[in-house]
Amino acid sequence: MNSKLFIRSSFAVVICLIFGFMGTVATQTGLAEWYQHLEKPWFHLDVDLFSWVWIFMYVLMGVAAGIVWSKGFYHKWVKTALIHFGFQLSLNGFWFLIFFALEQPLIALLDLIILFIVILFTIKWFRIVSSTAAYMLIPYAVWVLFAIVFNFEIWRLNS
Repeated sequence: MNSKLFIRSSFAVVICLIFGFMGTVATQTGLAEWYQHLEKPWFHLDVDLFSWVWIFMYVLMGVAAGIVWSKGFYHKWVKTALIHFGFQLSLNGFWFLIFFALEQPLIALLDLIILFIVILFTIKWFRIVSSTAAYMLIPYAVWVLFAIVFNFEIWRLNS
């Protein structure tokens, strides 16, 4: 790993973890009062495990973005890929706010569906720049699919 890749990946990981931290703050708002009283599906995860999986996903996302970024921001495909990445990262952060802080599971579900679509586009653009980076986003896409099913069940069971 060259120093440019290491520095850019490290910076991208920190940015992703900052979004994760902001999600944690939003989560704490609704976790103690609202979330614990919801009826949950049989496949719900412990909050600690849920948090660790998100941390792992943010690290994977950051490294993938760093790989793409290291190919040269001057290139239009790199810019396009990173714009998609930034958009999906924003949608990701909004989900925590909508679901936990605003206590709106239906709107959060819609956010997740849009997020998943944008992740697929991000994977497509990352693949143009680096297939390794694209493959690193696949676990994230699968995780978001799980989150969609989970969020849907929370909405269905508590509507």
